Amino acid sequence: MPVHYHLEKFPPATLNWEALIPLIGPATQAIARYDGTLCVIPNADVLLSPLVTREAVLSSRIEGTQATMGEVLEYEADASRGELSNTRRDDIHEVLNYRIAMRVAEEQLASLPLSLRVIRTVHEALLDGVRGQNKDRGEFRRLPNWIGPAGCTMEQARYVPIAADRLPSAMSDWERYLHSSEPDRLVQLAIIHAEFEALHPFLDGNGRLGRIMIPLFLWQSGLLQRPMFYISAYFEANRDAYYEHLLGVSRDGNWTDWCRFFLEAVRVQAEENQSRATAIIALYNELKLRVVELTHSAYAIPALDWIFSNPIFRSTAFIEGAHVPAPTARRILSIFKKELILQELSRSKGSRAAAYVCPRLLNLASSEGAV
Repeated sequence: MPVHYHLEKFPPATLNWEALIPLIGPATQAIARYDGTLCVIPNADVLLSPLVTREAVLSSRIEGTQATMGEVLEYEADASRGELSNTRRDDIHEVLNYRIAMRVAEEQLASLPLSLRVIRTVHEALLDGVRGQNKDRGEFRRLPNWIGPAGCTMEQARYVPIAADRLPSAMSDWERYLHSSEPDRLVQLAIIHAEFEALHPFLDGNGRLGRIMIPLFLWQSGLLQRPMFYISAYFEANRDAYYEHLLGVSRDGNWTDWCRFFLEAVRVQAEENQSRATAIIALYNELKLRVVELTHSAYAIPALDWIFSNPIFRSTAFIEGAHVPAPTARRILSIFKKELILQELSRSKGSRAAAYVCPRLLNLASSEGAV
């Protein structure tokens, strides 16, 4: 028998705060330390952009996509690659849309609070031009849905969300709780995320959208100065536990154990995010000194900044995108290649430009374990 949505049991009437308090402190402190690191990073949006791609890859992987970070970046560098299957191209487009949806969310939140209006707009961007785009982009579902093995009936499902006719009222309750003042913001966020996934308000994209909301809430709540928090690595590494704890909310009313799981995820990922960000900035500062000495060019640092945003690229894109005069750009690429700052992925052939990778940056951003 499937587990059904927990009608009239949101928000939870009680939580075991004695079980949560020992986890709240370490998670909050880890967030604060990570935020301190973000605050001292110049141009964090540029320098940490590889981590945004990693988050997009891992969040999409939880939903079953198989694209790797390297494949996504190579595809961006050269979308004409013919060896990719249609399925893998679809996977990559979903990852790219995740990043676009994050940018749309930031733009929306510059003038609006996190709300149902914003969420519908972000959902529309998330599903634009990809699988699921015909599933009412930006519109809450008007049909039943369920979660289980592919092709299963509702009776064979593992979980059945709230009925479509009850969804508008439930989403209003969710938004009201989103804007309420609760004893602890991280526990509130845990409940917000679990309830959104339990409601499953859209026909597709609910998991990815629910994870996008985590950094957005941290940002709007003042826990982070930028919406740059990457939690999907923990959820992907502990996928079975992630789904089981979410299921336990509706099946057993076990909000406390879900909150415990979420708080531990926040702590672990805040520490890993800080470690990765620190390592990337250390690499940037090291290379910044080297490239100026090697090139004696005023364009050296702008070129390096562009490469940190594009760890895999074609030489033509570098010349056009980095705003470096073509002769200087070619000289810089030659020096970077000679000094092993860059490696050549493929040589130029006919009209096809050479492709390059910044291996140390890619390794720091994409490695599976902690840095």
